Parts: sequence; structure tokens; C-alpha cells
Amino acid sequence: MYTLYFKGRPMASSATKRVIAISPTKGRGSHSNKASRFDAWSRETDADYLETHVHDEVCAQLETSVTLEQARSIISKNNSPDIPFSQSINPYQGCEHGCVYCYARPTHAYLGLSPGIDFETKIFAKSNAAALLRQELSRPGHVPTLIALGANTDPYQPAEKELGISRALLQVLSEFNHPVGITTKSALVTRDIDLLAPMAAKGLVRVAISIGTLDTDLARTLEPRANSPARRMKAVQELAAAGVPTGVFVAPIVPALNDVHLEQVMQQAAEAGALFSGYVLLRLPREVRDLFVEWLEKHFPLRAKHVMSIVNQMRGGADYNAEFGVRMRGSGEFAQLLSQRFRLACKRFGLEGVRTPVNTSLFRVPESARDQLDLF
Repeated sequence: MYTLYFKGRPMASSATKRVIAISPTKGRGSHSNKASRFDAWSRETDADYLETHVHDEVCAQLETSVTLEQARSIISKNNSPDIPFSQSINPYQGCEHGCVYCYARPTHAYLGLSPGIDFETKIFAKSNAAALLRQELSRPGHVPTLIALGANTDPYQPAEKELGISRALLQVLSEFNHPVGITTKSALVTRDIDLLAPMAAKGLVRVAISIGTLDTDLARTLEPRANSPARRMKAVQELAAAGVPTGVFVAPIVPALNDVHLEQVMQQAAEAGALFSGYVLLRLPREVRDLFVEWLEKHFPLRAKHVMSIVNQMRGGADYNAEFGVRMRGSGEFAQLLSQRFRLACKRFGLEGVRTPVNTSLFRVPESARDQLDLF
């Protein structure tokens, strides 16, 4: 169950506030809740208050809330040279999966919220997403190239089970015969096989399941509210059996932590019916860096310095390099070795790294959409 809100985003106050910093909490990825970098106020720990009110106050703050919003547009455009799509849709802002490494966390700062605990407990859902998509696809100038569903946050995170926004988007895309690529770490995507299978028969869809490790304990700390690796692998099998072109993303690769699992994940994915694979190196932009290091020192204190040392070696001596073409793969000897391992594993397990092409020739604006009158 979620607390649903039908109101605008909370606004940050310009006054200085003294509030509680969240302590490490079971079921959440972040161990802190530092204020947005755009706020005029900041958070600091009130140790005395935390000691006497830890149960009531902290538990109350960690309840997940979902705010239903009316978005102004739904298709985002990009021209990044190292991303294989130019259009994407993110039905949700924030993600309850709580993956501590999520590169989308800094976007919550633009909402006046923390990229830490706020990112995984304060979710914003675009309730009018399907209606907007119908309008945007009906425009005369729309070019039917693949739309990536879930480029930032997961389109099948827990709130989707009740809200069904991603499913409504798929229904519109199916009606228009519009190609779509889905990336998720949730087995909930199998709920929509009734839509995905017919689209797959027309060459309109492919799905990538993100599985960074098969180690259940490691996954539970890295991705506390995501499905277990075994459940995600089963989703690969179910999608493949239904004729949906499915692949696996081994992401992110965290050196000295889960990089040793690369071949194991790829082998089991191939056995489950996956057709393609990919990987992304750990990315630590802005606030993600401090959140990840904090998590690392908490869960792997004896390995933390070693992990970050290799990260630095793969990022030209820094914790992160946002340069196109480098941010996904890194540089240096370790990055080259990882790339070589991936290529050999693709060849060995029949995952040649080629994603199934999608069909754009069937796109059409249905009569039902043409007959609708403009609102303004």
C-alpha cells in the first residue's frame, strides 16, 4: 500500500531548518538524506533527538508516498552519441527499488528533494502519461523511432502494480504500431506479455532485464526493493518463451564487487532464452558518489578503498568521467579487460551483443486518434 497524493511537488523552504538525518534502515538503499544542492537550507543530524525519537520519527519518514501529477509532455528527446535511442519515456520520477548506485538519483535535487532517501520514498507518477503519448504520436511531425521505456527510473517499480501507467503506455504504443524498448529489473513486466507478445510478432518490441549479480545477499543490499536475481532470470525465461526478444544487462559492473559474476549472469541468461546482452560500468555522478561510498563503507568496510581505487583507475584518476563514449565503459587496463571478457562471453554463450532491430514501417495514427478534437 502507498500513500497517494493529488497535489504538486513539495517546495523547499528558504529558512534554515534542523531535521533528522536518516540512519541506516532495512529495506532502503541510501543511508542518508542530504538536502537538495539547490536548497538554501541543509540537513544535519540531531543526535539527542534521534536517540529519543528514532522509532516514531524515522519510521514515519520512511513510508513510501506516490504523488500523482499531470505532466506537460511525455516523450523526452536526446542526441547523446553513446545512447542507442533518441526518444524515451519515464512514467515515474524517483524509484522505490532503492538501488544505491542509480545514476538518476541527482534528478530529485531539481524537485527540492534529496537524492538519498527521498529518491526512493517520494515517488512522482505521471498519471496522464498515456493520454499525452496519444497526443504526441498523433502529431504530423512525429518520426517513429524506438522509444525507450525506463531510461532513467524503472517503469515497473512497485507503484506500477497498482497504477498501471506503463501498461497504459504500452496499450497506446501497440495501437499505433510504434516500436519500444523496455529496460527493467522487475519481473512485473511479465504481467504485460499479453501486449508484448503480439507487438513482438510485428517486430515492435524488445525487453532488457537488468541483472548485475546472481548473489542474493549482494543484490539485497545493492537493490533492496527490486526482485531477486532468480525472479528476474525467470522473467527472462517467460518473456523468451512468449516470443518476446529479450536480453540481459549486467549493470552496473562494480569492480572488485560484482565484476566476477559477469560470465555467470550471461550464461544463465542465455540458457533462459536471452538473445543479446550488454553491460554498463558503475557511474557516480554528483550526489551518487557520496551515497555509494557511504554504502560501501557500511557494507564492505575492508574492501571499500580497493573498490574506489579501481574505480579511479577506470575513470582517469577521478571518481567519475561524464565524457560521451567513456562514461558507460571507462578507460584503462581494467576497462579493457572487462570489455574483452564481455566480448568473449557473448561469443561463448551466443549473446552476440546485437539487439534485435525494431520495425518502424508499421507505424500509423489510428482513426480513433484522428477523430479526436484538439483541447485548445
